[in-house]
Amino acid sequence: MAHTTFEGDFKKFFGRGLAILLPSVLTLWILWQAFVFVFQNVAEPINAGTQTVVLWVVPRVVDDADLPDWFVIDRGEINDARVSKAFRPGASDDVIRAGLRRQYLQQYWDKYWILNLTGLFVAILLIYLAGVLLSNLIGKRVYARLERLISQIPGFKQVYPHVKQVVDLILGEKKMAFRDVVIVQYPSEGIWTIGFLTGTSIREIDEPAGEAVSSVFIPTSPTPFTGFTINVPRSKIHRLDMSVEEALRFVLTAGVLTPDDPTGESLPGAPDAEALAAEAETARRVAEGRAGDGVGDRQGDAGA
Repeated sequence: MAHTTFEGDFKKFFGRGLAILLPSVLTLWILWQAFVFVFQNVAEPINAGTQTVVLWVVPRVVDDADLPDWFVIDRGEINDARVSKAFRPGASDDVIRAGLRRQYLQQYWDKYWILNLTGLFVAILLIYLAGVLLSNLIGKRVYARLERLISQIPGFKQVYPHVKQVVDLILGEKKMAFRDVVIVQYPSEGIWTIGFLTGTSIREIDEPAGEAVSSVFIPTSPTPFTGFTINVPRSKIHRLDMSVEEALRFVLTAGVLTPDDPTGESLPGAPDAEALAAEAETARRVAEGRAGDGVGDRQGDAGA
């Protein structure tokens, strides 16, 4: 039994702790960055627009006696603003009054955190309404024409199709879905490779192949969504009783996690590092012994 040291135990358990915590930490970090991006680039502009609407609506729907404190600006506040040079020189009283009202409204807005979520709520509502309007027949036609129009804009047309493909893959109604998990002999006979049956292939391939062919997506490790597509005769495709998630996990972990061993704790037939090192040392000694025997034999032949 090998003797364990503090350094060995530290590396072992540190790596294990990192493997356990890192996925959760990275997931939370990505979600937080997404929230910050949406809040800064979507919610805050909507909040600014909402504040502009509030400034316009309040004097029109609220009586003068009931105006909120942040809206009422007296002469002293205007004079103080002029003295502090908070506004450009020569600004009129109306300009200063409007600017102070916006500042006071922003301060009131920041005082209540729930108001800062107004932009998010409005954004969610607008996205929902857009989905409702664009889901009907007329909305789809209008959006299709608008999409063709903006896709012709230089610079935009080089980026938009690729972004749309990624979004459709993740959120679209017609997501790229793998139908079945299969194995095929690829890249040569005797080597079985896991793939995903994606559908019927190009019919022109049937004739040179001698039978109907299907398209199979071959994922690569450790990024299973980057791979390539091959065309395989249907008689040479074998379906597996395995879910797509299990197959993706198998490819993602380079075969460590299998449906029979989802934790990867027991790898039958796979020796550990110490066993491999021992075998390598034994092979080296055997090779040296054979080399020595060969030298002795040659020396004996020379003496004879």
